[in-house]
Amino acid sequence: MKKKLVFLLSFILMFSAYRCYADTNYTYTNPADNKIKNTVAPETDKEKILFIVDFSNSMNERLGHSTKLETALSTMKDILSQLPKTAEVGLRVYGHRTGFTPKQSCSASQLISPIMTDNTANIYSKLTSINAVGWTPITYSLKQASFFDFGDYSGRKRIILISDGGENCDESPCDFVIELMKYRDDIRIDVIALAVGDEEANNQLKCVALVASGKFYNANTAAELKKSLEDSLNLQKEVQGMIINK
Repeated sequence: MKKKLVFLLSFILMFSAYRCYADTNYTYTNPADNKIKNTVAPETDKEKILFIVDFSNSMNERLGHSTKLETALSTMKDILSQLPKTAEVGLRVYGHRTGFTPKQSCSASQLISPIMTDNTANIYSKLTSINAVGWTPITYSLKQASFFDFGDYSGRKRIILISDGGENCDESPCDFVIELMKYRDDIRIDVIALAVGDEEANNQLKCVALVASGKFYNANTAAELKKSLEDSLNLQKEVQGMIINK
């Protein structure tokens, strides 16, 4: 009996010592209690890019000799043709459908082309297959993009938002991005305000870009839209010269 007690006590002491050692070498982190910032990937890592394009009804308004939507589509076609096949790009749109209730209209946002390489032709095809008919759920779109569209990719991510107006659902994209940036530092948002005549809407869009360490552009013509996209994507035009023999 004494031998059994000695053995049992020895076992308890050994187990306690093991627990003590283990506790000093193991850290438990509960994601619900701690907000952990994602580390931005090195510059050598590829950046995933998501276009978010406005298809709200106001995109049917005139802009010069075309509508805002026609201007956006023709400009996107030109810009997409300049991207290399290795570029990882995707497309989300909003306002491309209406709903019987405000809730349905304010969730009318869809990832219609997931982020991947060699995707530019597919993106343009998708752009030309839908109509501008709905509302402007910018905040909902940014939420979907930030939490789902990039998947579990841990590297650099960029959203390029093209909108002709501010949020008209019961949310604030500025407030959302302020909260998002408190625990995410791996997403940058560039915003192109396409012929936005309302000062409040313009300030709202500018806030989104500045808070998310992105660039903000005012584009009131096709040429300005093109230049804004080229600058956002860092597209460098190659100047070709000709030698003329005299």
